[in-house]
Amino acid sequence: MDLPETIRKRLEDFSRNVLFDQSRTQPLSKEHDTFLPHDKRVLSSLQLQMSLFFNMWFFPLWWISETVMLHLKYPALPEYYKFILVTVLILMTLIEAIRLYLGYAGNLQEKVPELAGFWLLSILLQFPLILFQLFNEAILIQPLERGVHIVLAIFILTQALSGFVALRDMVRHTESQFHLRQFD
Repeated sequence: MDLPETIRKRLEDFSRNVLFDQSRTQPLSKEHDTFLPHDKRVLSSLQLQMSLFFNMWFFPLWWISETVMLHLKYPALPEYYKFILVTVLILMTLIEAIRLYLGYAGNLQEKVPELAGFWLLSILLQFPLILFQLFNEAILIQPLERGVHIVLAIFILTQALSGFVALRDMVRHTESQFHLRQFD
């Protein structure tokens, strides 16, 4: 349902005056009087972006609690679990930094390869690693660890699902644009 022309024009003028600094903007010509062209559809996923934002702020808390808990239980662990847990912590830190970057870049810039990389890292690496840390009782899981692992697992699962939906929408839109350009 399209808005009437007069209401749409007033909303555009209002948003231009409120959202943009008038002293730094140049007068717009008539062909560029809208913020986005009418044929340009925004494909970024708000759910994915919000989840990435909150995950970005939660991850340092997860990392600090995980390193403190690992330091406290390190003497009680068998030798092979010491090696495994340190390796998992290092891997998860590196993967999470790369994963969050790819998620931001893929979602905000609407880039399919970055979003696909984000989704694959989430499903194939981060989710199994967090499930290992959440359900393996032999690593002497502490209550704080269980809590932060559950929150991170929920973040990863939410991002995997919303990332899949965003990726599917971007691929379909790119495919339709390709078919439209094919006949030009």
